[in-house]
Amino acid sequence: MEILNKVRNLDAYPKINEDFYSRTLSGGLITIISTIVMIFLFISEIRLFLYSGPESKLVVDTSRGEKLRVNFDVTFPSLACSLLSVDAMDISGERHYNIRHDILKKRLDQHGNVIASLQDGIGAPKIERPLQKHGGRLDHNETYCGSCYGAEESEHDCCNSCEEVREAYQKKHWGLPNLEMIDQCKREGYIQKVKDEEGEGCNINGFLEVNKVAGSIHFAPGKSFHQFNIHIFDIFSFQREYNISHKINKLSFGKDFPGVVNPLDGAQWTQGISSGMYQYFVKVVPTIYNDITGHKTHTNQFSVTEHFREGDIYPKPVPGVLIIYDFSPIKVIFTEENRSLLHFLTHICAIIGGVFTVAGIIDTIFYHGHQAIKKKMALGKLG
Repeated sequence: MEILNKVRNLDAYPKINEDFYSRTLSGGLITIISTIVMIFLFISEIRLFLYSGPESKLVVDTSRGEKLRVNFDVTFPSLACSLLSVDAMDISGERHYNIRHDILKKRLDQHGNVIASLQDGIGAPKIERPLQKHGGRLDHNETYCGSCYGAEESEHDCCNSCEEVREAYQKKHWGLPNLEMIDQCKREGYIQKVKDEEGEGCNINGFLEVNKVAGSIHFAPGKSFHQFNIHIFDIFSFQREYNISHKINKLSFGKDFPGVVNPLDGAQWTQGISSGMYQYFVKVVPTIYNDITGHKTHTNQFSVTEHFREGDIYPKPVPGVLIIYDFSPIKVIFTEENRSLLHFLTHICAIIGGVFTVAGIIDTIFYHGHQAIKKKMALGKLG
C-alpha cells in the first residue's frame, strides 16, 4: 500500500474536479476543428508510412563491359518501308548496317492505317541460279556468277544480288546506273517494290543491343556503306528528295521503372521546304532502381537536345533521323524504403501533442477575451 501511495504521488497528470470545469461554445467549435485537423494529419501520415517515395543518391559509374538495349518505336508518315533502314555505330569501331533482326516494320497508308507488317526491309535473298551468266547460258552443274556491270575488281568477282551490285559500285566510287537496267534488281522485284510503296509511310519498332559506349543510331532512306572510314549512303537515282517528318512514339534506354520520364515519347517533327538530317543529342544517365522487395533494376534515364541540319549546306548531310548518344559518368540509385514504425509513432505523438497544444492556446485566448468583454459590459465600460 505504501508503494502504491508513492506511485500515486508521482502522477504528473493531476485530476481536476468536474465542478471546476467550464464548457463553452468556442471550446466545442475548437475541439471539432482540432479533431478534423488531426484526422487529416493521421491519414497523410499513414499514406507516407505505407507509400513512401524512393530515396536517391549519386555515385560514380564504375561499370564496365555492359550492353545497352535501345527500345524504339518511330513513325515516318511520308517514307516507305522499302527505303527505310536502321544503322548503328559506336566509338569502339563496331558498326551494323541495315539492321533487320528484332525489328518490325509496318506499312502505313496516307491516313496512318496499317497496311501490312514486314520483317525484312531493303533487299532480298541472292539469286543462286538465274537464267544466264554474264550474257551466256548456264551449263549443267555450273554455278551462277552474276555480272557487276563493269565494277568487278577481277574477272572472277560475282554480284549475285542487287545489293552486291550497289556495293561493287560504291567500292569503285562510281555513280549508280539506272537500277531498272540491272538484272539482279529486276529479278528480286526491288524496283517494283519501291514503286508499289510510293506515297506510303512506315512505322518501325523494335530494339537494338549496343555497347555501353558513345555511339549513334541512324534511321535513313537508302542502303548505307562504310568505305575508307567514310559513312556513305546509296541515294537512288529515281528519288533524291526525302520527307523525314517523324513521330517518336517511344524511345528508351533499358527497362522502364516507376516514375521514369522518357522526354522523347510522343515527340514529333514536320519537315518544311528543305530536306536534311534531324539530330537528337542524348545524354544517357545510368540508373539503378531498388524496389521495396529488394529487386534491383539496371536501366537508364536520359536528357536530350535537338538540331536540324538543312540539306542545302556543304557538306550535304545524309538525310534521315540521327540519334547521337553519350553516357554520364554519374550513376543515379533510387531505393524504395518504408519509414520505420518508431518514426511513424513519433510523428503520431507529435501530431496529437501539437494539435492539442495549439488548440489549447487558441481556446485560452478566446475564453479570456470573452471573459474580459463580459466583465467590461458588467461594469458599463464597453462602448
